[in-house]
Amino acid sequence: MPALRTLLTPLLLVVYWQIIAGSGLVSNYLLPTPMTVLHSALAMWQSGVLPEHISASLTRIVFGFSLSSVAGLLFAGLITRFSPLNELLAAPLALLRMIPPLAMTPLLILWLGIGSATQYTIIIMASFFPIFLNARDGFCRVTEQHRELAHSLNLSTWMYVSRIVVPSAVPSIVTGLRLAFGYSWRSLIGAELIAAASGLGYMVINAQEMLRTDEVFVGILVIGIIGWLLDALFMQGINRLLRRRFPEIAS
Repeated sequence: MPALRTLLTPLLLVVYWQIIAGSGLVSNYLLPTPMTVLHSALAMWQSGVLPEHISASLTRIVFGFSLSSVAGLLFAGLITRFSPLNELLAAPLALLRMIPPLAMTPLLILWLGIGSATQYTIIIMASFFPIFLNARDGFCRVTEQHRELAHSLNLSTWMYVSRIVVPSAVPSIVTGLRLAFGYSWRSLIGAELIAAASGLGYMVINAQEMLRTDEVFVGILVIGIIGWLLDALFMQGINRLLRRRFPEIAS
């Protein structure tokens, strides 16, 4: 029953789509029927075009998001540990946070060209700050009482970080990672629309230039479905990790 309720709204949207597209009120060029889009998707898959672009986008998102996660968490730890560094970098970080990553695309094309380096940079710019800000907030939850407890127990630095600091920050870190993952996926697709020779974003803009509305629909739907699946798999993996390493938090 829960699965049926989850699928009910998408199924109703497909029914409405079919009714509108089949009524003749809208040109099939502007709004192809669901079956037309499905046939186009199958043809693109069999020809190898769709798997190729999916693979390119997935490779970029995994590599770029991994780099951003490591950088955001490490930087949050440094900023929390060394307060003068926070004061020194507060203004530049605030300025960079206000610049949309896609606004940097023209400059990145000039510097890095149209290739994966540009997409990786945009992914990092889009996902770094949600990870960094949430992780910093989590690390700041460690109070003086926590430090006194660690001192009274004669905990080593590693034990203090792994047993007190990290568990205190885990909820905020998970929130930041999930937000950042969504931002990075959307920013990657936006970057591929402008500066790429492969990937789902490039596939959509190429189909638009070729006046293939059905293939545009295929690209948009695949982007949404993959994004939804990646988010679900990401949260499932995070929850398993929490249950294994931090059962007191997961419970």
